[in-house]
Amino acid sequence: MFSKSWTKKSTKGCSDDIERLKETVKGADAIVIGAGSGLSASAGFTYSGERFERYFGDFIEKYHIRDMYSGGFCPFDSPEEHWAYWSRYIYINRYMDAPKPVYHKLYDLVKDKDYFVLTTNVDHCFQKAGFDKHRLFYTQGDYGLFQCSRPCHQNTYDNEDIIRKMVETQGYVIDTDGKLILPEGVSPKMMVSSDLIAHCPKCGDPMSMNLRADHTFVEDEGWRLASERYAEFLGRHQNMKVIFLEAAVGFNTPAIVKYSFWRMAREWKDAVYVCLNYGEAYAPDEIKKKSICINGDIGEILYQL
Repeated sequence: MFSKSWTKKSTKGCSDDIERLKETVKGADAIVIGAGSGLSASAGFTYSGERFERYFGDFIEKYHIRDMYSGGFCPFDSPEEHWAYWSRYIYINRYMDAPKPVYHKLYDLVKDKDYFVLTTNVDHCFQKAGFDKHRLFYTQGDYGLFQCSRPCHQNTYDNEDIIRKMVETQGYVIDTDGKLILPEGVSPKMMVSSDLIAHCPKCGDPMSMNLRADHTFVEDEGWRLASERYAEFLGRHQNMKVIFLEAAVGFNTPAIVKYSFWRMAREWKDAVYVCLNYGEAYAPDEIKKKSICINGDIGEILYQL
């Protein structure tokens, strides 16, 4: 158990902390990155505001949806409408590039080190930025994968081709940069063709996204191999100088990254805990002396690094 007394860092000592972090990174044998949704938000993958309104104005008007995430739970009128919403959602958050190079900055920080990434993000931004896919563990799934909704088996399926067809059948055009464009004067259709709705090749039930929402989440072979590689990485570095770098992780699923990093930072003699977060940069008293906590937008922090 960790104490409920936190140590917080303000922006006043940010420069000193950044210099300390630079030196710590230089001397580290390995870096374990734990990444949360705030990292993608800093990169421009925001789920509300102008970006949400640009791609989902018709759904906002009909269903009074507040943001992309809550829209995912909306009881749409038909499967065709459900997949119209979700195909746009998946395309802009998985197949379009993030507007800002935050992930590239993070890669520049660790690319010459022995690193591994544990993340709850499902948008594929790490691989797009150059991270080695064999050093990544996507614990909560991938927007780019379908699975049987039942599920009757433990396989997943790439969905890029069908998602592209779904958004194009709504009137959107994908330009040469991969951006989703609505031609001038065109009103998007709020449904896809019925023949585009994917069904399980084994049982015929509808397919769903490979996202951890309940007990039906499929942990396929790729997921299991990534889990094994992560465990092997930790075992191999336990007695070395390791940085547990927590990157913009909140409290939606704290046990996956935050709590495990706190525990290992406490138990491992030469470990250092680093927390980069906006408004929630802190460490428990038990590991305060071996922690670096920097409060601020992670994109700006990485730019300074």
